[in-house]
Amino acid sequence: MSGFIHSEQDHLILHASPFVRTPVTTGRIMRDVILALIPVLGAAIYNFGLSAIMEVMVATIGVVGAEVMFTTRRPRTASLGDGSALLTGIILGLTLPPGLPLWMALVGGLVAGGVGKMVFGGLGHNLFNPALVGRAFLQAAFPTAMTTWAPPDGSWAARPEALSVPMLHGVDAVTAATPLARMKFEHVAAPTLDLFTGQTPGSLGETSALIIALAAIYLIARRAMDWRIPASILLTVVVFSGALYLINPEVHPTPWFMLMSGGLLFGSVFMATDPVTSPTAPKATWLFGVGVGVVVVLVRRWGGLPEGVMYAILLMNGATPLLERFFQPRPFGRGGPV
Repeated sequence: MSGFIHSEQDHLILHASPFVRTPVTTGRIMRDVILALIPVLGAAIYNFGLSAIMEVMVATIGVVGAEVMFTTRRPRTASLGDGSALLTGIILGLTLPPGLPLWMALVGGLVAGGVGKMVFGGLGHNLFNPALVGRAFLQAAFPTAMTTWAPPDGSWAARPEALSVPMLHGVDAVTAATPLARMKFEHVAAPTLDLFTGQTPGSLGETSALIIALAAIYLIARRAMDWRIPASILLTVVVFSGALYLINPEVHPTPWFMLMSGGLLFGSVFMATDPVTSPTAPKATWLFGVGVGVVVVLVRRWGGLPEGVMYAILLMNGATPLLERFFQPRPFGRGGPV
C-alpha cells in the first residue's frame, strides 16, 4: 500500500511502504558479527600464531574473489559493501585446521562464496550457510587434510604443510588428536580448564568458551542474533548428553565436556544464527535449535566422525523453509491458518 505525503510546496508525493524502518540493517548486523569475531580470531592467533592469520586471510580472499567473479552488475564492488563476504571468509577460516594447505583454504573460499551463496542469487537467497558449504566441500574433497590437527603452539613460523604445493605429496607435520577424537576412540576426556581456555588441538575457532560467551552477549545486546537458537541448541545438548551420562557414565562423557568441546559453541553462536539460513518465527527457532542439538549428540556418540556440528546445521538449514511454513505467525484477526 502506498501513502501520500504533503511537501512544503503542497505537492503530492507518492511514497511506497514501509513507512517505519528499523535501525537494524544488514550492514550493521554483519559489522557487529565481525566485531564479535575479533576476540575469537585473537585467541586463535594466540594459540596458533601465523597459521591462524594465513588461513583466515586466504579463505577470505577466496570468498571475496568468488563474489566479485559471480557479480554481474556494475560496479562489481557494490555487493561487497554489506560485509557478508568478509564475514563468510572469516568464519570459514576459523573452522579450518591450522595446518591446512593454503591452496585448499582458497578453494574452500571460492566454493563458499560461489556455490554457497552466489549461485543461489546472492545474499538473502542462499539456502545453506555459505561458510559451512565451503567447509563441507573441503571435508569431502580432502578428508585427510581436514582431520589433521596441530597442537596450539603460538608459533610465528609458517607451517611447512600449509605451504605445500597442489598435487604433490604433503609435508609431514606434528599432529595431535582433538578432545572429541580422544573421547570417541580412546574414552579419555580432556581437562575442563583446557576446554574452557581453548588450549586444545582443533579448528582455529575452537577457542575459549569464555570468549565465545562474551561475544554471544554482545551480539544479543546489539540484536544481531536470535538468542533462542544458541539457547535451544546448547540446552538440547546438555539435556540429551546428560541423560546418556546418567545411563552409562563409563561410556558417555559429561554434558559439560560435550558443551565446551569441538565447534559447538562457535557454531551455535556464529553459524546457526545466520539470519538467512535459520528460521525467524519464534517457535520455529526453538525447533531448529533442538534439531541441531540432537543431531550433534547423535553424530558425536554414534557417527563415524567425532564431530557433527557442521552436518547438524546444514541439515537444519535445509529444513528451515518447512519450519517457517508450519510456524509462520498468524495474521492479527485471523482465526485459522492463511
